[in-house]
Amino acid sequence: MWSCIAYNESDTSDVDHQYCQDFGLILSGCSLLYLAVGFPVGLCYNALLVAVNLSNKVSMTMPDVYFVNMAIAGLVLNLVAPVELLGPQFTRWPAWEYNNEVYITLLILFNISSLVIMYSTTLLSLDYYIERALPRTYMSSVYNTKHVCGFIWGGAVLTSFSSLLFYVCNHVSTKIVECSKMQNKAAADAIMMFIGYVVPAAAVLYALVLILRIRKESTPLDQDSASRLDPSVHRLLLASVCVQFALWTPYYATLLVHTVAGAPPGGQAGQGGASRRGFATYYFLRCLAELLAFSSSFAMPLMYRQMNKNFSHKLQRLLKRLHCGPRSCPREHSAVQQVVT
Repeated sequence: MWSCIAYNESDTSDVDHQYCQDFGLILSGCSLLYLAVGFPVGLCYNALLVAVNLSNKVSMTMPDVYFVNMAIAGLVLNLVAPVELLGPQFTRWPAWEYNNEVYITLLILFNISSLVIMYSTTLLSLDYYIERALPRTYMSSVYNTKHVCGFIWGGAVLTSFSSLLFYVCNHVSTKIVECSKMQNKAAADAIMMFIGYVVPAAAVLYALVLILRIRKESTPLDQDSASRLDPSVHRLLLASVCVQFALWTPYYATLLVHTVAGAPPGGQAGQGGASRRGFATYYFLRCLAELLAFSSSFAMPLMYRQMNKNFSHKLQRLLKRLHCGPRSCPREHSAVQQVVT
């Protein structure tokens, strides 16, 4: 049962009980709506984005590599979403209960995915500026971008490890001396807030300022039409930055509130009505912010599908290849040569 209504009715007034019931129903409805619509859409489009681009590796560009990276992180979110959204924290009718070990595992996978998504968006912005300012330098080539994405995953795992220590120690017995000094979930939230949001936000803002400045100036790219980037990449970049930060900002804002002020009182029986309502509101907003973060797993591939004009051609090529079977299609070799040249 949703935590804010997990009290005996004798301990709460009718107004407080109805207040919590309303929040629980709204959150349960939003969770079930996401699982019914957003989850299958995100799972299918993320898998399709990865399959289409990996089957056309020769024609992949630098932005494609970053979007494949974000799609893989979206698939991880798709795996976490049903386990968490059908659990006791998000619905009044949980399908299962899970212990602290499962909770920590889900949280770490969620944090890793969020770091990969945010830093992929950030490095996409920076590499786009490099490609605009210094064309044909291969600093933002597909080969280098693939290695950068590998470092993103490694860095996300290492960054989550420090938070993992705080989360684990927050759920184990205080008899362990080492963990008794680290039972501070606010410290883990502070780490994720700074590394997962503040640093990427500052870097993206800096990259966008440089991009807007260079678009007003004459660059070597402007005289070299052969190396000119597709204009749709700029629109896709701006849209991805706006969408990702719009969906993830509420979640990191709740981490900031918990780090600075802590969770409001009222999570236990015996508290006053105002404290109960404050706790219910805080818990509802935090769960709703996390649900918005899950929504990025289907918003990004849909946006990529609509704004990338080459995606449909790659998809048709993949379907023809599947139709032809193990033998290569007659025109496939010539088409690949044209892309390379």
